[in-house]
Formats: sequence, structure tokens, C-alpha cells
Amino acid sequence: MSAFLQPTSLKRILFFVLFDIVLSLFSLYSAYLLRFNFDIPIEFFHPFFLVFVSITAFKLLGFFLFRTYFTVWRFFGFLEAKNILKVHLIAYGLFTLLFFSFQDIFAPFPRSVIIIDFMLSLLLIGGLRISKRLMVEQNYKDALKPTLIIGVNNKTTTIIKNALAGDIDYYPSAIIALLQENKNAVNTYLNNVKIFDAIELESVVQAQNIEAAIITAPLESNELNALFERLNAAGVSEIKQVKLLGSQHEKLSDLSIEDLLARKPKDLDSKVIANFVNNKTVLITGAGGSIGSEISLQCHKFGAKKLILVDNSEFNLYTIGEQLPEATLRLNSVMHRPSMEMLFAQENIDIVIHAAAYKHVPICEENIDMAVTNNILGTKHIIDLSIAHKVAKVVIISTDKAVRPTNVMGATKRVSELYAQNVASGKTEIVAVRFGNVLGSSGSVIPKFKRQIEAGQNITVTHKEMTRYFMMIPEACQLVLQTAAIAKGSELFILDMGEPVKIVDLAKQMIRLYGKEDEINIEFCGLRPGEKMYEELLISEAEQKTKYESIFITNPTHYDITTLNHDIEQLVSTPDKLVQLKKMVPEFDHLP
Repeated sequence: MSAFLQPTSLKRILFFVLFDIVLSLFSLYSAYLLRFNFDIPIEFFHPFFLVFVSITAFKLLGFFLFRTYFTVWRFFGFLEAKNILKVHLIAYGLFTLLFFSFQDIFAPFPRSVIIIDFMLSLLLIGGLRISKRLMVEQNYKDALKPTLIIGVNNKTTTIIKNALAGDIDYYPSAIIALLQENKNAVNTYLNNVKIFDAIELESVVQAQNIEAAIITAPLESNELNALFERLNAAGVSEIKQVKLLGSQHEKLSDLSIEDLLARKPKDLDSKVIANFVNNKTVLITGAGGSIGSEISLQCHKFGAKKLILVDNSEFNLYTIGEQLPEATLRLNSVMHRPSMEMLFAQENIDIVIHAAAYKHVPICEENIDMAVTNNILGTKHIIDLSIAHKVAKVVIISTDKAVRPTNVMGATKRVSELYAQNVASGKTEIVAVRFGNVLGSSGSVIPKFKRQIEAGQNITVTHKEMTRYFMMIPEACQLVLQTAAIAKGSELFILDMGEPVKIVDLAKQMIRLYGKEDEINIEFCGLRPGEKMYEELLISEAEQKTKYESIFITNPTHYDITTLNHDIEQLVSTPDKLVQLKKMVPEFDHLP
């Protein structure tokens, strides 16, 4: 019995055919009644059923030809309404021709009935479909979350259509015109959904019992933050955003902490990057890591002739190889000079981007020997081999932790910077690029916070005053390539990471994004070995601006290369590496 009640396409078609026949009969009889003031002479009934069968047959045939019977109720719209009008015009037009061709058969028949019946039939048959859609839509609406759409654009129209089609679990109840260019649309309707001014957001949320919001407007991170705060204060915790997936497709995604923190540089120069990378053979170390993998993807995007991807992690190398199947994959360690030398000899390399490094501060504190060997000796191997094989450009990825370092990781990266600045490079241009945390990287605090929230655990923050710089990985990597393109050699560049963010504020924001304010608290666990309270990017105010406002260049630090080489040898061989690191990096103030 339950299977019989289940809706199917055949049942829908039979339903409409049956009701169209009944409504056609009712409309024709009503037309007779109206024509004769509800007192129909008996002789005019003789051709009634012939007229009914003729007109109804034309209508049914027209509905099938225009595929009106194959439209799902909740999709009935303007196009289907036009088709119903077309079918009526054709059906009654054909009947009129039939009537004048065979008047004797249809006599006696009042011709004014055709006009009255046309109007009634159009009203009843169209009304049936509209009322059914309204009923289905209301039931559908009651089962979904009342949703506020923020933005007036093509994406908004798509969201509404997807909602009505049942593709998403949200029902658009109102639209907010957030941008100035959309203000003329206020108090109008888009797909039958009213558009309100941004100042009315809170009142709309309350009046419409809004449970969710979907952002379609293109907003900067500061605008997103302000909007998030307003929605959160109004009681809307479920916030979605329409994001570009790939180059063409869009998807509906949760508003993330990355969206709120992202600071997109305004001076990214794609043309300069393309000219630098296009048709070049590029070797990338640490190619499977967060930074290395994104740089690999960017080099592919900007037309590198050949990509040679080096990583000592088989899994990381496999992962990036899946995304770049045409790349050459080399499972290797920068600490193993002989195998790296063989690689340089085999390939005619134009650009080297050295992203391989041990970056996790507490782990480097526990494994000083490996941090020194990988971060300093590994970098030295790459630079020396690049010079020996006349590589045109070498890019060393550095970190904000190299500024007045308080940990082993930062100190080793500072020594790498010093070597890159002072080595006799010949025709090889060597540049180091320093920047802060990137959002979503493997060592970032954000994935850790996400895991804690999703597990229902309290968030652990080291200190309430701790701050960090943040930037999106793609933008940071593009700036690295852009910096390399303008570099002349022996330079240290610094990327402008914007304003530092308090980690505790970031944690609070993430808790609000998940709607867990009443469930999850923040616990302060104290600074870990070697951690700074504040990270720095600029050593002094003497840094110079480049033609790009997001890229600065710092004055070089002179370190006699013979002495530096000797000191590095001493560092590698000595058991007390902290003492030697402090000698090489006087500003190194180790925090145990």
C-alpha cells in the first residue's frame, strides 16, 4: 500500500491528465452558463460533448508536445506558464478552424462560448499547477532552514534555484543588498524573494526567524569579519559562503577561519610571475610540504617547462605527484649531497626553490642535531650545487622566526639567510624570502584548533597575549615567486603579512564559527620550549620598499664567507650546538 502512494512520473502525468479533463469539462459548462445567464436552452446542449472532446483533445495533445506533463510541480515557473498559454492559443485556434469548416456538425453553438471557455480554462488549468507548486513549496519550505542570502548577483539567483530544486537544505527567506552598487535593488524582488537594505539585517533575521545565512557577495576579510560579528550577534551561527571550486565551478562551503583571516595582497603581479616561471625547468625541494606543494602548483599554473619535485617523505611526494602527474618526482633528502649532486648533473635547472626545512619549533628543540643538519647543511648543499651547476636563480624560503630568534629552528634559518647573502654566487642569483604563518599549513595552529573543537575538547592556547602573522598559502607562494622575479641576488626579502592576530581571539572566533560557545572553553597551557610571545618580520626600520607594497627588502648582513664556512663546520661537528649558534647569531636569545 505504501508503495502505491509513492509519487512517480507516471502518477504525476495521470494526475494532470485527469484533472485537465475534469477542469476542461467544468470550464466549458461554466462558459455555457455564463453565456446564457445560467439558463441554458436544451437545443444548445446537442453539440456540447463534441465541442468538449474536440477542444480537450487539442489541449491534451498540446500539453504532451510542449512536455508540460513532464514538469515537476515545484519547478513550475514562467516558462511553463508561457507553454500553457501557447497550448491554449493553439488548441482554441484549431477548434475555431474546425468549427468554421464544419459548422453544420457543431450547430447550434454560440461562438462567444469559445472566448469565455478559453479564459476559464486558462485560469483553472494554470491555477491548478500554481496552487500545487505553492502547496509543495510551502511543505518544502517548512522542512528547510529559513535562510538569509547576502548579496545581489547571479550567484544569488543560482542559490534560490538550487533551493527550490531541493539541491540544498536551505530556503531563501530574504536577501540583503550589502554592496553599494546593489542599493537600487532594495525593496524589489529576486525570484520572488524580497531584497532588504544592509541596515535592516538584524530586524530581518528576527522577523523571518532566520537560522542560516549564505554569503554570495565578494567581500574582503575585514568586511567578512564585520558581517560575521553582526550575524553571530543576531543569533545566526550557521554561515555558508559560495566559493569557486577550480576555475569554473562553485560550491557552498562553511565560512572558515581562513576566510576571516585571509589578507589578499593587492599588488600580486601575475604577468611578472609568468615571465619568471614560463618555459623554465624548476627544481623544488620540500615539494610535498604545505609551502612546497603550493609553489609546485603555482609553477605549473604559470607555465613551467619542467617540474622536478624533491621530498624525503614518500607520502608527501606521492600526494603532490597525484596533482601534477607530469612532474618528475625524486625521493631524496637535501642532507644527502651525493644524490642531490647527481640530480643537478642530470638536469639543466633554471630555478631552484628551496622549501625543505624542519619547521616545528618544539620538535627542533628536541632534535637540535637534525635541525642544524637539515636546515643549515641542507640549505648549504642546495646553494653550493646551484652555484656549481650555474643555476640562474635560487630562492630560499625563510621565516619570521629568524628575526631575533628565540628557538633553534629560527636560529638555523637565520644562518641559512646569512649564507645565502654572503656566499660567492658567481652568475647565480640567490634570494631569501621571509614570511610568517600561512593559513592551513601542516604546522599551523588552525588545524589543531579544528581537531579539538570537532572532538568536543577545550582549545589549548599557550598564552593570552601570543600573536602571529597569517596569510593564505596561495597568495604567500605567489608573492614568493614575484619576489624571486625582481631579485638581483644576495638579498633578503620580507613579505608584508598585515597586522598580527592574537591567538586567543582566533580561538574564540573559531568556537563561534562552530556554534560551540556554550560547550568549549579556552585553556592556557603556557609557552612551549623556544616559543616567542610575538613574532617579528622586520629587524629594524631600515628596510627598503620595493615597487610592490607587499614586498620589502632588508639591508644585507655581512659575514665573511670563509669564517661562515668554518663556523658552519664547527656547528655541525660540535656537541654543544647552542653555544655555536649563539656565536654565529648574536641576537639568538634562546628560550628553553
